[in-house]
Amino acid sequence: MTAIGIVDTTLRDGHQSLWAIKMTTAHMLPAMPDLDTAGFDGMEFTVPQTTFPRALKELHEDPWDWIRLGTQLARNTDLRLHGGPRSLFVAMPSSLESLLLRLLGGYGIRTTRVSDYWNNFPRLAPVLQMLSDHGFRSVVNIVYSVSPRHTVDYYAERTRQAAALRPYRLCFKDVGGLLTPETAAEFMPVIVENAGGIPIEFHAHSNNGMAPYVALMAAEFGIRYIHTAVPPLANGSSQPSVFTVVRNLRRRGFEVDVDLERLERVSEHFALVAEREGLPVGRPAEFDESLYGHQLPGGMVSNFGYHLGQVGARHRMQEVLDETVAVRRELGYPIMITPFAQFVGTQAALNVLTGERYRAVSDEVIRYAMGQFGEEATVEMDPVVRETVLSRQRAVELVEPPPEDVPLETVRAEFGGDFSDEELLVRVLTGMRDGTLDYSASRDGYPRTYEEYRACDGSLLDLLKKLDRARGDGHFSLSLPGLTAAGM
Repeated sequence: MTAIGIVDTTLRDGHQSLWAIKMTTAHMLPAMPDLDTAGFDGMEFTVPQTTFPRALKELHEDPWDWIRLGTQLARNTDLRLHGGPRSLFVAMPSSLESLLLRLLGGYGIRTTRVSDYWNNFPRLAPVLQMLSDHGFRSVVNIVYSVSPRHTVDYYAERTRQAAALRPYRLCFKDVGGLLTPETAAEFMPVIVENAGGIPIEFHAHSNNGMAPYVALMAAEFGIRYIHTAVPPLANGSSQPSVFTVVRNLRRRGFEVDVDLERLERVSEHFALVAEREGLPVGRPAEFDESLYGHQLPGGMVSNFGYHLGQVGARHRMQEVLDETVAVRRELGYPIMITPFAQFVGTQAALNVLTGERYRAVSDEVIRYAMGQFGEEATVEMDPVVRETVLSRQRAVELVEPPPEDVPLETVRAEFGGDFSDEELLVRVLTGMRDGTLDYSASRDGYPRTYEEYRACDGSLLDLLKKLDRARGDGHFSLSLPGLTAAGM
């Protein structure tokens, strides 16, 4: 039988897509032993450029706790960084990029998955070289999109370009959940044929209901690694459920060496976390044809609805979605992933709410038109729209000089403290130049087992719920660590 490897995204894309990066170290650690021994080919684990600010500013944790303690428990599975040192356009001097990679490598993280947001793979060559110099293996994303530009021939050419970099693996990435059975049958064989024998992964979001079936097709067409997540952090805008994908693959005759019984315990744990914290549970999505027009990620659509409601304009949501189609065309059909999806959607909302197209333009769209997010924009944009965007004084103010290669000692001096390397990176990535970092939620005694989590993090909440349920007959009794109570 043909073996299919499973890459887990629960601790990265799962909670980023569904929980807005609100999983804490205390939530993660109890699940790590079972995740680590379930038989995954790899686990996506951290994106410092996005997780560090959330950990510090909202969760009040030392962001390195997640990495330091999580890697101590993972002895069997390859934990992955997601993105390169320049992920999500966070500008850092190369000295800091090297420091970040060196520290992560010291914790045993040696694989990452990287993208160019225009699928311009020659531009990734220096990034892959830097990663290789620091001992990292790179999985290179080939991002799927739907537009007149993104044809079968386009993907054949771009796959050859990506393969020419000789990465560890390639990954066919459907971030919008746009592939259908028909388009999967059209594009996947082309990806496999042009990959030059480099192994391929498949990563898809489930926000349009197609990903579980398309993942099965990926295996049929020769893709040997599939990304999944563990419920309740699967489905919805996350990846398909590991339980559904693995069982379907096995029914098709593929060999998948993943222990679903262990993962049932993980699923029960995160379901409890979701209940206690009031976090969403991923649900299978229904197919929505309108997604192929605006192509906005599901989370962005709901976000726009909320913000339009705040200004009394929720009833104009459909106008914004329709305008998104036009703005994307005029901006040259960028792939609708972060940050381009935000650029397009925000500009569409401005056009609708101001009543005049491009009367107000975001700084990001001005910088986009200047080519600061890739030279493709200067070629692919509608020339009239580009001239309109760049004709304002703000465009002059946003001209950026070439980035300087600042030595680490200079960066440290700019932040004004004799910080450890780890604290320096926290301050750089969170913008916290001054003051004491708030690690008030960090502690020595993080729960390491499911039992410890149930005992220490939810005892009061469990008590209140049990008391509430007991009101019906007027009697209750319960026992918690350090507390036994009965009453009427």
